[in-house]
Amino acid sequence: MSEFTDPSAPARHPAAPAPESETERQLQEADLIAETGSIRPQNAKHLIHCLTIIGQIEGHYILSSENKTTKYEHIIPALIAIEQDRSIEGLMILLNTVGGDVEAGLAIAEMIAGMETPTVSLVLGGGHSIGVPLAVSAKRSFIVPSATMTIHPVRTNGLVVGVPQTFAYFNQIQNRITEFITRCSHIQSERLLSLMHCTDELATDIGSILTGEEAVSEGLIDQLGGLHDAISCLYQLIEAAPIRYPDASAP
Repeated sequence: MSEFTDPSAPARHPAAPAPESETERQLQEADLIAETGSIRPQNAKHLIHCLTIIGQIEGHYILSSENKTTKYEHIIPALIAIEQDRSIEGLMILLNTVGGDVEAGLAIAEMIAGMETPTVSLVLGGGHSIGVPLAVSAKRSFIVPSATMTIHPVRTNGLVVGVPQTFAYFNQIQNRITEFITRCSHIQSERLLSLMHCTDELATDIGSILTGEEAVSEGLIDQLGGLHDAISCLYQLIEAAPIRYPDASAP
């Protein structure tokens, strides 16, 4: 039996998906910020991804809920997505961290250093301890005048086995961090080690605290500047960079 169709009835069309409302888009952006501390501005000269690394770097152990943390299991997949996303032209990394898990922080720093995406870091407030490798991992690093950076040797809290192998392991970790910092900045390894083992500045530890100007003069950070300076530099890197993933089908 054939179906009767009223010729006067309006034509039926497949239901089209409703356009995403402005409210829904803002809620998605808010969820992204809450989950990973990241945001992508849409109405800008270039599409950049803003990534914040704040509080303590949380690694293999979950920190107290009272601590402000940056979780490496959030940051690492985000960096992979950013590197593959053709619409993202650059990455801005904002740092205000007291340090944290050494291996997690160094892993994030190595991933940033290995990105082809143009990257710029800006130290706000502090870039302490393992925050130093994170700050220098970008292709260009900035620090505001009021920020500080603490440089000290690797240390641990709690019970350790007091055998030579333990101290040899700490020394190995320290060498990895020192090699990375000197590879990604302009400071010499001898000067870096001298700052790490300074006994005149920290009351309960050895190490050095560098102001923004001192970090630049030591060759640790590339340039003194604020947000506008960092964004302008990132735009220059974007405009000078080759296309990361050219379409193979294009002539």
